[in-house]
Amino acid sequence: MQTTGGRFARVLKTRDVLTLAFGAMIGWSWVLMTGYWVSNAGSLGTLAAFAAGGLVIGFIALTYAELASAMPRAGGEHVYTRAGLGHGWSFLCAWALLMAYVTVCAFESVALATAVEHLIPQIRMGELWQVAGASVDWGFVAVGLIGAAAMTWINILGIRTAAIVQGVVTAVIFLSGAVLFTGAAGFGDVELARPWVATPATGVLAVLIMVPGLLVGFDVVPQSAEEIDLPPRRIGRLLIFSLFLAILWYGAVGFSVAVALTPEELSGGGLITADAASRLWAGVSGGTWAGVALTLGGIGGILTSWNAFMIGGSRVIFALAESGSLPPAFARLHPRHKTPHLAVLAIGALCFISPLFGSRILVWLINCGSFAVVAAYAFVPVAFLALRKKRPDLARPYKLRHPRFVGISAIALALALLSLYMPFSPSALAWPQEWGIVLGWSALGALVWLTRRKT
Repeated sequence: MQTTGGRFARVLKTRDVLTLAFGAMIGWSWVLMTGYWVSNAGSLGTLAAFAAGGLVIGFIALTYAELASAMPRAGGEHVYTRAGLGHGWSFLCAWALLMAYVTVCAFESVALATAVEHLIPQIRMGELWQVAGASVDWGFVAVGLIGAAAMTWINILGIRTAAIVQGVVTAVIFLSGAVLFTGAAGFGDVELARPWVATPATGVLAVLIMVPGLLVGFDVVPQSAEEIDLPPRRIGRLLIFSLFLAILWYGAVGFSVAVALTPEELSGGGLITADAASRLWAGVSGGTWAGVALTLGGIGGILTSWNAFMIGGSRVIFALAESGSLPPAFARLHPRHKTPHLAVLAIGALCFISPLFGSRILVWLINCGSFAVVAAYAFVPVAFLALRKKRPDLARPYKLRHPRFVGISAIALALALLSLYMPFSPSALAWPQEWGIVLGWSALGALVWLTRRKT
């Protein structure tokens, strides 16, 4: 096992990097939210939303690929933007990214309880209260708390343990996806996929604003760059390839569900993708087994996404503490496991809180996380262009051929996407829930900055 100057252990190989990035991007939404996507955007409208969102994120990912190969340091974006733009802008970028990572972890804590409830309805017992009309009870909260405790412990044990868990669970996801895709190819009805684009077409925007939050995860690779035992150039290539796989996955899931269920069934709620699998395979032993397989795959997606963002978020906290923006205790590594254990515990604590808000918080967290990640991503191509000018001699193992075109395109596309969340947009964040989360996190960041800026 190689180490980096007494810091992190270099243990991640090609398969580990791919499963880490892909598993981060494939969470629970592909099982829970597909009916919402197809109902709002239509079958081809959903594909168009993911293609457009993927194009935006793809340009940004290209700048990441070059920077990750040139600066393979824990903290990723915080390192790049600090070198290119200075400490203040770097803090804004990292704080927005941390919000995105934390909201995903909090989302998965609630999603796990929702998934287990689908398999074992009996966990619903002892109502505590209601949030936005949704019941919160002891069983639901207990599942989320157990999951949060397990995921926190795995990440304290070290990235090697986390990578093994990631690889095994990602295999389960692929197998469940194969059940859905082969069922759609063999038994799907293309006529059910009409209308191709929903009316009004602005429904495509409702899906598009979710795409960045669904594709956040490829950037977990730069966060853990100091723990990757590969040539820097390959890190950039794997980052781009993992993003392509995720876009392909979401598109295939959306269309498979569209050819399986009627419009009325799509809007019926529940685990729509699992229902679609059961319908497609209804001629084979009733098809119930297929729905269970998809639910298990969805639980696998919860675990891989949760695991990856625990890794990424804790490394962002580590980088912020190392640069003086957070208390230095968060930059300490566990003496045995070489993990930023206090940072992991901090994220784990937030995962303990989120199940107390019930299942209605899921959409709020997706949209807020998407907004935060687009805001953070907008800084990276700016830093990319700044470093091309300030540091032309910097070794860039993965070097883009047309940096100015890629950088300017990434910035323009990120700003255009960011505008979709604003109050003047038909797909704006909801007030007060979603804007309340964003403003609350921003206020906390301002307090941290004012407290630590001298340091």
